[in-house]
Amino acid sequence: MPLELVTLRCLKDNYAYLLHGDEGTVLIDAPEAAPILRELSARDWTLSAILLTHHHADHTDGVAQIVGETGAMVIGAAADAHRLPPLDLRVSPGEPLEVLGEPVEIIDVPGHTIGHVAFHFPGSGLAFTADSLMALGCGRLFEGTAAMMWDSLSRLNALPPDTLICSGHDYCAGNGAFALSVDPGNQALRDRLETVQAARQPCAPAPLALERGTNPFLRVAALRPSLGMENAPDAEVFARLRAMKDAF
Repeated sequence: MPLELVTLRCLKDNYAYLLHGDEGTVLIDAPEAAPILRELSARDWTLSAILLTHHHADHTDGVAQIVGETGAMVIGAAADAHRLPPLDLRVSPGEPLEVLGEPVEIIDVPGHTIGHVAFHFPGSGLAFTADSLMALGCGRLFEGTAAMMWDSLSRLNALPPDTLICSGHDYCAGNGAFALSVDPGNQALRDRLETVQAARQPCAPAPLALERGTNPFLRVAALRPSLGMENAPDAEVFARLRAMKDAF
């Protein structure tokens, strides 16, 4: 039976996620403690673990207080252990991991940072991508290169199309405006943005199939002609789009 997903707004525009099943509850990323602890208390859930995608403070600042109040173990990338909160379990891409009785695929997704990982729960159809693949966009390249990020997005884009992409921020307005600027004839994109605005709902989580049809960073082949890059490799087209977004 798929795990229950609860999406929590934190800080200004961050998301954290609770997963709950017969074997307990885990948290993916901890931007701040208060809203997460409130939700756990309201649902009478006991937190057993925190999975961290990367080291940035807006994904980790709540860890110490949450661990102090729940005793949850902390799981994160071995390659990033030197700058993550203290880890009880260090994991690496490709290694086996089981969470709440479900196998989890650890996916290497550098670009936004070096050491960034995504957690894919195939049994529940969920992928926690944080600041790699995002709703209608992708993360800024703070540490990695465009080529790294393109490889990361390509790995995530290979997941099943019904996978729910659980990203780290609500950047819908800015990402949507940029997407329209480079893909104005995309009716699926316009429909998505109109639906979000009408319902006053966030862009994430969203199925990978929807991202494939509306996220410009997954539509490099379709956008290549309008950029005058008909013969350029996909990674170069992505790099151009990323640079355009940075200047947008």
